[in-house]
Amino acid sequence: MDMTQAAPFRQQLLAQKSALLEQLAEQRGGVIGRAEAAADHFGQPEDPRAQLATERELEFALDERETAHLAAVDAALARIEAGTYGECTDCGTHIAAARLHATPEAARCVHCQEKAEQHRRVA
Repeated sequence: MDMTQAAPFRQQLLAQKSALLEQLAEQRGGVIGRAEAAADHFGQPEDPRAQLATERELEFALDERETAHLAAVDAALARIEAGTYGECTDCGTHIAAARLHATPEAARCVHCQEKAEQHRRVA
């Protein structure tokens, strides 16, 4: 895919990146670190310990998910710059435009993505 064809995807990816960075900054308390934000958020003495533990795990899982999504967006932007955007990173075939419109950070074709997810479930 040439740069002209990739331009709309690049804009979509940049918008996603901006939104993810904003979400991560908000979750992490803006200018304070993650540890300080968690201490402020979960430090209420009236909250039961189990509830605190559950909320903390959920918040960290969401943070991890968004960080992974940000890495996928950055990788897609790098593929655009390298001229390999739209090619499956596993088999090298063309990724369908419909898939890229739905998930512009997709690195694999549907077939290879399904294989990767099955392998992850087995492991």
